[in-house]
Amino acid sequence: MERPIWAPHGIDLSVPSVSRIYDYYLGGSHNFEVDREAGRRAIDAFPGLPKIMQANRAFMRRAVRYAVGQGVTQFLDIGSGIPTFGNVHEIAQAAAPEARVVYVDHDPVAIAHSRAVLAGDERTDIVAADLRTPHDILAAEEVARLLDLRRPVALLLVAVLHFTEDRDEPWKAVAELRDALAPGSLLILTHASTDEGPMKPEEGEEVQGVYRRVGSPLLMRSKGDVARFFEGFELLEPGLVPISAWRPDVGDDSAECAGYAGVGRKP
Repeated sequence: MERPIWAPHGIDLSVPSVSRIYDYYLGGSHNFEVDREAGRRAIDAFPGLPKIMQANRAFMRRAVRYAVGQGVTQFLDIGSGIPTFGNVHEIAQAAAPEARVVYVDHDPVAIAHSRAVLAGDERTDIVAADLRTPHDILAAEEVARLLDLRRPVALLLVAVLHFTEDRDEPWKAVAELRDALAPGSLLILTHASTDEGPMKPEEGEEVQGVYRRVGSPLLMRSKGDVARFFEGFELLEPGLVPISAWRPDVGDDSAECAGYAGVGRKP
């Protein structure tokens, strides 16, 4: 297989990547046949998966615009993946040119492509780190340079926590990040679930099986467990709701989604 310019050396192109599978769902071009094959298996298990990923992106854009409307112009996007059209820095800086964004991911492909896309952008950068080690994120040079943690920050955890197992203490990691943020900061979050919506538990099991086989366990948590991530935040209206139901724009696709979205404010 010929290695494209955007694919960093040192990674095995024959192994699927969660970031590249997500890129495939979104119709992106930064994926390989091995990623598309895994994506197709997941879509066979639940054909609505691309719609869910698109709903995640649409929610992210709405939530970023909401944050800017609330005067929050600093963004920390953890599990950011491969930048595609309409990403956080594009949405935020279109609404507030002074907005600053730090992306965080541990996937070498996502990091390499982000660096290429962000080259020359002095208000946006990428950190190579993992949600499971929040101290590494908070101590990163890029965070210190671009974000003033004494002022409100919008913390984005969009479609990432369901890839973190209970044994990795994701609630503790979110709490550590929360404690580092100033009052008025926002938590913007989505999480996969089969509690309600169109995905049946058995379909969820099949999708989880696909991700287990590519080495990335996917957890369908209950609404109660997802709500726990908002401890220490005031959950804003309309609360923790199906992804497409969070403050939809006129003309948004209101199809049900197998997951929850919410935004909370730190008092």
